Amino acid sequence: SWTIVPDFTHHAHSASLSAVAVNNRFVVTGSRDETIQIYDMKKKIEHGALLQHNGTITCLEFYGTAHLLSGAEDGLICIWNTKRWECLKSIKAHKGHVTSLSIHPSGKLALSVGTDKTLRTWNLVEGRSAFIKNLKQNAHIIKWSPDGEKYVTVIANKVDIYRLDTASITGTITTEKRISSLRFITVSTKTRGVGKLTGLKHMKLITLAFLFSRSKDSILAIAGDDEMIRFYSYDSQKCLCEFKAHENRIKDIYSFEREGQHVIVTASSDGYIKMWNLDLDKIKDGPSLLCEVNTKARLTCLAVWLDQASETKENSDKTATSSQETEDEKSSIARIDEDFWTTKRVKIAKRKRKIIPEKQKLEAPQKTAFSGVRACNLEVLEILYVFHKRAILKLPIKARSSL
Repeated sequence: SWTIVPDFTHHAHSASLSAVAVNNRFVVTGSRDETIQIYDMKKKIEHGALLQHNGTITCLEFYGTAHLLSGAEDGLICIWNTKRWECLKSIKAHKGHVTSLSIHPSGKLALSVGTDKTLRTWNLVEGRSAFIKNLKQNAHIIKWSPDGEKYVTVIANKVDIYRLDTASITGTITTEKRISSLRFITVSTKTRGVGKLTGLKHMKLITLAFLFSRSKDSILAIAGDDEMIRFYSYDSQKCLCEFKAHENRIKDIYSFEREGQHVIVTASSDGYIKMWNLDLDKIKDGPSLLCEVNTKARLTCLAVWLDQASETKENSDKTATSSQETEDEKSSIARIDEDFWTTKRVKIAKRKRKIIPEKQKLEAPQKTAFSGVRACNLEVLEILYVFHKRAILKLPIKARSSL
């Protein structure tokens, strides 16, 4: 069984909270008081505040450990360095409010939508606008697909799916109620490659290159102004499953993967936070409830912070075993090569090749440690949620038994 136990609360803002984002160390919250508060989750302290915006903070998103993007009702998108927490660039992104933004998996592009009925593509390398697409209505959600080849916009109760290379709609999902939150659940990764985005700006042909990782299939988890959560196939736009998750409208969804198993976290206006186990092989049966907690508050947004310290410790043995197997394999290859190559020229080349495994040996633990971030340890997992009582609460979750 799983349990959720309150850990601490903090009076974060002077008005209700509107956005929250996390990376491997920090949690940032945005509010109607026009400030962004920073929390250091390693030290469990308040780290400071960012005061660049003049308006309600509407969206926050980290890219890796070095950068944060923020959007607000003042129409600005700010790019922050998370080392010194300085504003690297402030962009007048929209004539109206910035309602949502999303960073491409490569980190080179970003999309934003606003109340000026435009969808804008941003070149983050140069910090400037790349393309502008006019929309018929104001979109309030924009999100990249995990492979970076497509993106979705949400307008009221409709999800439009776009291809990146053509900027054309390839599919549409329509629900009965207004959509408040959307998440991608990736089934499996298939290939990686390089893509290009081409378009016109000021009558000039512009091409942006980016990396992508193509997924075999993805599932869209959609929640809105009702009690239902629906899962749709990203490719066919067919509803795979729907179930009643709460007694009131659902405000936010978050998802993460643990050892190949998918966990969905939901927050609702009824004050409940619930965790669900989603078996992708039996998705038609719907997810099963793992645990729930009544916060007795009106929730507005939610995020899950995963501590990678314990994960690194857990993966250290796997890293050592993998490195040893790699070295044994390289030694066998070296012995085979010695039987075939005898000339002085080839011996020099072989000595150069011996240097390569040493470099790989040094790089392997770093790569494994980075991958370990994705496999969370639920004994150090904490849910952060914010609500109209202007506080932030962290809940550690204990997994008493395996899924």
